[in-house]
Amino acid sequence: MLSPRFLLLRSAASLTTRSLCAGGVSNKGRAPDMAEGNPLLHVSNVRNRLREIVGASTNWSDHQQAMAERVSLSSMLAKSQKDLPSKTMQDSYLEVHLPLGSEPQLREKYLTYHNTVRFGRILEDLDSLAVLISYSHTYNTALKRTPLSIVTALVDKIDMRQHIIYPDCDIKFTGHVTWVGSTSIEAKMHVSQYHDGAYSPVLDATFVMVARDPENKRAAYVNPLKPEGPEEEKIFQEGEANKSRRQELSTASLLKVAPTDEERKIVHSLFLNTLDTKTVSFRSRLLPPNSVWMEDAKLKGLEICHPQERNIFNRIFGGFLMRKAYELGWANACSYGGCRPSLVAVDDILFQKPVDIGSLLLLSSQVCYTQGNYIQVRVHSEVFDPLTRQSNTTNVFHFTFVSDRDVPNIIPMTYGESMLYLDGKRHFNQTIES
Repeated sequence: MLSPRFLLLRSAASLTTRSLCAGGVSNKGRAPDMAEGNPLLHVSNVRNRLREIVGASTNWSDHQQAMAERVSLSSMLAKSQKDLPSKTMQDSYLEVHLPLGSEPQLREKYLTYHNTVRFGRILEDLDSLAVLISYSHTYNTALKRTPLSIVTALVDKIDMRQHIIYPDCDIKFTGHVTWVGSTSIEAKMHVSQYHDGAYSPVLDATFVMVARDPENKRAAYVNPLKPEGPEEEKIFQEGEANKSRRQELSTASLLKVAPTDEERKIVHSLFLNTLDTKTVSFRSRLLPPNSVWMEDAKLKGLEICHPQERNIFNRIFGGFLMRKAYELGWANACSYGGCRPSLVAVDDILFQKPVDIGSLLLLSSQVCYTQGNYIQVRVHSEVFDPLTRQSNTTNVFHFTFVSDRDVPNIIPMTYGESMLYLDGKRHFNQTIES
């Protein structure tokens, strides 16, 4: 049986109702379990915990030396997954607190100009928590430092349960490992916020992590997961289904196979709707009413990757990349729809290559699909080498936004844009269906 504390993760309905703290209006968003003196894991301490587990340093020069010393830990890696003890879901369960109501000094980091919470900061916290959850599953207390380098491979899904995140109310992150392969780990996390005397669900997130050797070059084995009871077995099987779904989507990618018959009809219909009836020429195209050419719905950005944004393995922190991509995508959706959109879901963020410190990171956002008041945005990031003038894709991000009004229709002109349109439609449909 799962403990009552662990059952917090099972559903939003299990989040217990709490009475408001005494003390008047100033304690309105302050949760009882974040009272002073309560030894709960603070969100600002998550990365410190990670440094302790890995043996990293906060000092830049010391950190480089510490990473070089990690090479000697390769001998501690398991030769087979069978050599590692099984772990349970409860072994990796973590509860982390972001006390925006209890500690007003934290709010500035998370606050927007419009007095809302910066969702990009929540993405950063989720990424750090997913890594710590994975280490909680694999960490051997007998070792001073872990030989594993665990990094984010994929953000499978982030579903918003509510659009409003209050800037002056305490937030709670909970999560644990839900599925394990031989070298990969699925971690599910839930975010809730204390408001009007109770915790209410904010979002559900699924991250896929991979374990590497101390030099972060080759795959490494992780502890197997042993479900306890029918409920955990069901959760584990959902993880298996998620893996199969990801493999099917990869096989059906428009970068590998042609569109379906139905999708080809959609593209042809879009083409016919843009033909100039006066000339009836393949080259003469007219923009339909209340529409925007896809070429005119782009927004780009550049980031210089400084050491301040590094992770514990001397690469650029994945949460930082997600925050920058989200903020660019939101700005693009905002300018496209003419209003401040709300996030509905984050889908299928693929981390293809790590980003080195000192890199020039080019971010390009594209509105690729619209329907009613929904806006689907794709953000592509690549590292640019100014000396060789070569670019390499590092990440692809997919965001679904909703506006408070209907938005113009996005119209592709070229075949490549048509593939982006269909890809955006696929991601949008997956979001709506789920």
